[in-house]
Formats: sequence, C-alpha cells, structure tokens
Amino acid sequence: MKYCSIASGSSGNCHYIGYKDTNILIDAGLSGKRITKGLDEIDIDANKLNGIFVTHEHSDHIKGIGVLSRKYDLPIFVNYKTWNAIKEKIGKVKEENIKIFENDKEYAIGDMEIKPFSITHDAVDPVGFKMTDGKKAISVATDIGHVSDNIKENLLGSKLIVLESNYDKEMLLMGSYTYALKKRVMSDIGHLSNEAAAKFAVELIKNGAENLLLAHLSRENNFPALAFETSNHILTENGMKIGKDANLEILMRDDRSKLYNL
Repeated sequence: MKYCSIASGSSGNCHYIGYKDTNILIDAGLSGKRITKGLDEIDIDANKLNGIFVTHEHSDHIKGIGVLSRKYDLPIFVNYKTWNAIKEKIGKVKEENIKIFENDKEYAIGDMEIKPFSITHDAVDPVGFKMTDGKKAISVATDIGHVSDNIKENLLGSKLIVLESNYDKEMLLMGSYTYALKKRVMSDIGHLSNEAAAKFAVELIKNGAENLLLAHLSRENNFPALAFETSNHILTENGMKIGKDANLEILMRDDRSKLYNL
C-alpha cells in the first residue's frame, strides 16, 4: 500500500492512498491544479483515480472535489448528510458519480477495502477512513475533538496512521482567536491538541503503528517543531524512541509528503 499527503492543514487537506491498480483520494480541499501537480510528482496519473472519499463538509476538505470529479469523471464517495451539506458548494456533478455510503461499514473498492468510521467534530456527520489490503491497514483521522472509542477501535493495529495534532493549548489560549472560537477548538467536537495526540500515539505504537504522521496543524496555534517535540517528549517519557519503535513525521500545509510504501 502507498500513502502520500498532498497537503495537510487548515488551509487545505488531501491524502492519496493506493494499492495495486486502485488509487483514491481522501478529501480534496485544494485547487484541482495543485492536487494534480502533487499526484504528478509521485507519478500518479489523475486519470487513473478511482474516486474521492469525503470526510466532512468544511471548505478545507472539499474545495477541489467538484472540479476533479468533472475533469476526470470521478465518483464522489460520501455519506448522505455530508452530501446534502456539500452539493450546493461544489457545482454540478454527474448523478451517477454520487456514491452514498453508510458510516461504520466496510466497502470494497478495486484492490482495497475501505471503512468510513464516525468521528467527533462539529460537522453534520464526519468520518475518518481505514484502508486495508487484507494484511496491512492505513488509517486517517483528522478533525477530531477527542479520541472516541470508535476512533480508537479503527486506528489501533494500523501500520500507518494520519493523526490530527492541531494546536498547542498555550498558543491557542494566548492567541488572537475569540473566546468562543477557542472554546470550540478545545471542545470534544473541535480539534485534537498536540498533547492529546502524543498521548494517543503511545497507545498506537504499543498496538503496532510503524508510521505516525501528525496532520492538520493550525497556522495560528501551532508549528511543526512544537508538534514534533511534544510527541517526542511524551513518547520518551513512556520509554519509546522515534526511529526505533516507530517513525514520527509532520505533514505540511504547503508541501506534499514523501511517498510511503507499506
């Protein structure tokens, strides 16, 4: 299985996952041009994509969905409530390319199985995704206010995990956000802090995670070195060493990641 982040952050999110002849995107919150360029850089032809899977309706996750669907005749996989929330925002797409799924059920797409699972965020019906080739799994869980039992169940045992590490609490509290927005970010349906992500990372590594990719960093309330060092510190406190027990990397907002091969 292959994974690459085209971009990750509050200004746009897009993840590529592939296995054999199956190639999908999770979210398309960037321009179609930028996503296509990112795919070209890892030698993936956008014409060979099998579909776009949507986590939720916020603009940093859906900006390029309509453009890509129209240009490449791509199916959009989305749950019913999220489809109703995005259909007026992405422009007209072919009716046959609207594929409605149910949360917490497994689906086959080409050579992979994919499971959309319910997560905790202030959207109409947000999901994360778990992809497997039958042996190894990749899971993506961003925009999560806290680690629910369902999130934990779907991430434990995955070999590569994209996990939100959105904000540093002190930066958020001292920053320019309004009190209401700060409260929303820190709520159970907001975003996951660096510290919460790091504590969960300990459990993930104990359950087989080999690559932890910290994602969706806030532009205002975080920076890559801080997110990395927070996790590094907590992992070290728990007797774990980055590079030995697992790899830990930060996904950037303006640059794609390397191509990971499992």
